[in-house]
Amino acid sequence: MEIRESLEAIIDAAIEAARADGSLELSEAPEAALERPRDEANGDWASTVAMRSAKLAHKNPREIAQIIVDHIPANDMIAAVEIAGPGFINIRLSDTVLQGIVREVREEAENFGKGTIPEGERYVNLEYVSANPTGPFHVGHGRWASLGDAMARVMRHGGYDVYEEYYINDHGNQMDVFGNSVSVRYQQLLGRDVEMPEACYGGAYVKDIAQEIIDSDGDKWLNVSDEERVDAFREMAYDMTLKNQREVLANFGTTFDKWFSERSLYVEDENGESAVSRSLDAMREKGYLYEKDGALWFRSTDLGDDKDRVLIKGDGEATYFMSDVAYHYDKMMRGFDHLIDLWGADHHGYIKRCECMLEAWGWPGALEVQLGQLVNLFRDGKAVRMSKRTGEMVTFEELIDEVGVDATRYLMLSRSADQPIDFDIEVAKKKDASNPVYYVQYAHA
Repeated sequence: MEIRESLEAIIDAAIEAARADGSLELSEAPEAALERPRDEANGDWASTVAMRSAKLAHKNPREIAQIIVDHIPANDMIAAVEIAGPGFINIRLSDTVLQGIVREVREEAENFGKGTIPEGERYVNLEYVSANPTGPFHVGHGRWASLGDAMARVMRHGGYDVYEEYYINDHGNQMDVFGNSVSVRYQQLLGRDVEMPEACYGGAYVKDIAQEIIDSDGDKWLNVSDEERVDAFREMAYDMTLKNQREVLANFGTTFDKWFSERSLYVEDENGESAVSRSLDAMREKGYLYEKDGALWFRSTDLGDDKDRVLIKGDGEATYFMSDVAYHYDKMMRGFDHLIDLWGADHHGYIKRCECMLEAWGWPGALEVQLGQLVNLFRDGKAVRMSKRTGEMVTFEELIDEVGVDATRYLMLSRSADQPIDFDIEVAKKKDASNPVYYVQYAHA
C-alpha cells in the first residue's frame, strides 16, 4: 500500500473511532483529504478533514482536529502530529517509513516508480520542436528538445507507450522564399548585381548554403531560368538544413521515432486520396464543413471557437490550419489514444481551433497542448542577442558547443514550461557551487 493510502487509512480509522464513541457526531465519515504542505516545516503531510467537517459536526475545526488526533490508532508510520492554523492536522513520518522508501528504491533500482496504463489510454503521440527547415535552431528550440525528451522518458517510466514525432513544416510559401533567398545570395557571390527581396531569409547561414552550392556545382546555375534555379535551390537548401537539424538534435541526445513531412499530407495515393482529403471527408460527414465566398470553412463555432476557420481559400490554396487539420487526423488514424503537442507561447490563440477539430471527428479531449515560454540568454548577467561568430542570433548548436549538453539540458528544465528561462552562459560553465549543474553533478559523484 502507498504511504498516502496508508496514512488515509489511519486518519479514517481515527474518525471512525471518534464517531463510534460519540466524540464526533457525523452522519457519515468525511474523506481524510491529505495534501503536501507547501512549507516542509509543517510536516510531510497535512489533512484538512477537520475544517471540512466543522459545519456538519457543529464544532470548532481545531477542536475536531484534536478529537481526531486523540483517536489515531497505534502505528509505526507517524512520528509526530501537530494541529496548526485553523485546524490543519500536520503529520511527520517516522524514520522507519523514510528508511523503508530508501530500501524500496535500492531493491527496485531502475524499476522504482514504474507504472502501468490501461489499454485505450496508453498509446501517446508526443510532437515537439517541429521547426521550419529554413534555418538553424534558435535556443528556444533547445527548450522544446529538452522538455519533450524528458517528458517522453518520464511518461515511458510511468507506463505510457510514447511515440516521439517531429513535424517538418516543409510545405507552403516559406519554402519558396527560402529557395529564392539562396538563389539571390548565390548570384551575388558570383558577381551578379541582384538585390535581396523584402520577403527573404537574410541570415548569414543563407550565404553559407549558397557558398556550399558554388563549391559543389560552380556557376552552372547561372545559366538556367530563375524559376528552375529557385526550385532546385529550395530542395538543396531544405536538405542541408534538415540534415543540420537532425545532427544537432542527435548530438543533444534527442531522437524521434518519426520525422513527418507536411508535404506528405498533400500526396495522393492510388485512389486519388490524400491525408487532406480524408480529413475533410471525415469532417464533412459530421456536418462541420460549408462553403462561403468560394472558400471551404470549418464550422468551429459550433464547438466553442470564437469564429469559423477557413480551410481552403477561394483560390484553392490550403491554409496553414488545413495542414494541421490533416496532420492531426492522420495521427489519430494511426491509432494513438492521446496527442500531446509542445508549442511556443505565441501559439496560445491556436489551441481552441485545434481542440475543436478533434472534437468534430468525435475525439473530444484527445489533444493536449503544452505551451512554453521564451529563453533569455545572458553572459555574466548581461543580455546576449548576437552570436560572436556570425553577428546574428546565437543558435542552439553554438550554445551546446560552448556550454555542453548536460548543462544545457539541466538549465532548460530548471523552470516550469510556463515560465521564461534566464540562461546565463558563464554561470553554466562555472565549476563551483554557484552553478546548479556543477553542484548536482558534484553531489551525485
